[in-house]
Amino acid sequence: MSADPDDHRDAAAIASGAGDLLLDIRTRLAVEGVDIAELRGEGDRRANEYILDAISRRHPDDAVLSEEAADDSARLLSRRVWIIDPLDGTREFGEAGRRDWAVHVALVVDGTPAAGAVALPARGITLATNDPPRSTDAHLGSARIVVSRTRAPDLAVPLAQRLGATVVPMGSAGAKAMAIVLGEAEIFVHAGGQYEWDSAAPVAVAAAAGLHVSRIDGSPLRYNNANPWMPDLLICIPQLATATLEVLRDLIERPGVREPTVLESGR
Repeated sequence: MSADPDDHRDAAAIASGAGDLLLDIRTRLAVEGVDIAELRGEGDRRANEYILDAISRRHPDDAVLSEEAADDSARLLSRRVWIIDPLDGTREFGEAGRRDWAVHVALVVDGTPAAGAVALPARGITLATNDPPRSTDAHLGSARIVVSRTRAPDLAVPLAQRLGATVVPMGSAGAKAMAIVLGEAEIFVHAGGQYEWDSAAPVAVAAAAGLHVSRIDGSPLRYNNANPWMPDLLICIPQLATATLEVLRDLIERPGVREPTVLESGR
C-alpha cells in the first residue's frame, strides 16, 4: 500500500491551512499583548484542532498520532497513520520575528512516511511530497550542519571538525530539515531524542527530494511504533552521506560522546 495523489495534496493543503491559522493567531495575539505562554498554548491547541478536523473529514478511516492529542493504541492496528506536529518550534513561534517554526503533516503507510508536508508559515513556504525541490549533485565549499539551538548533540562539534564543516543553530526540526531540502545547509543531525511527530513529515519531504534519511548509525527510520520516541536522526545531501555516517559511527563509539538516553524536544 502506498500514498495516492490525494494524500500528497491533502498533506500540503492541511499543513498550509494550519500555518495560515497560526500566522493569524501570532499576529492578532501579539497586537493584543497577550502572555507568551498563552500565545504558544493557543497556537498548539487551535492548530491541532484544525488538522484533526481536516483529517477526519478527508480520511475518516485513517488513524492519527499527534503531539497535542492523547495517543490511541488502535493506531498500531492501522496501516495508514497520519503523524502530525501542529506547531513544531513552539518556543520560536512565541518569539517575535523568528521564522524557524513549522507545521508537520505526514501520512505513514506500513511504518514508512509515504506522503507529507512541512509548512514554514513565517516564510510563506510549504514543502510537500507532491512537488519537492530536487536535490542537486553540486556541492561547493564547506558543509553546514544545522543543529538544535538549545540542545545540540555532543557529537555536533567533533562531526563538524572531522568534516571541515560549520555548525548552524536553528529552531524547529522541520525548519532544520527543510534547510537541507532548500539547499541552505547540507547536514541535519540530531541525537538528543525526538518523537515521531518531530521527524515524520520532514523525513517524507526530504526523501521525496532525493536526500539521505536515516538514523545516525545508518539504519532505516520506522514510524508508528508503540513508543513514539525516536533516538536520533540524520538528513543530508546524498554526496555527504557516506562520509557523515562513517564519522558518526566512529564518534558514537568513543567515550565521552553522550548516547541519547533522555526524551528531548526535536527543537
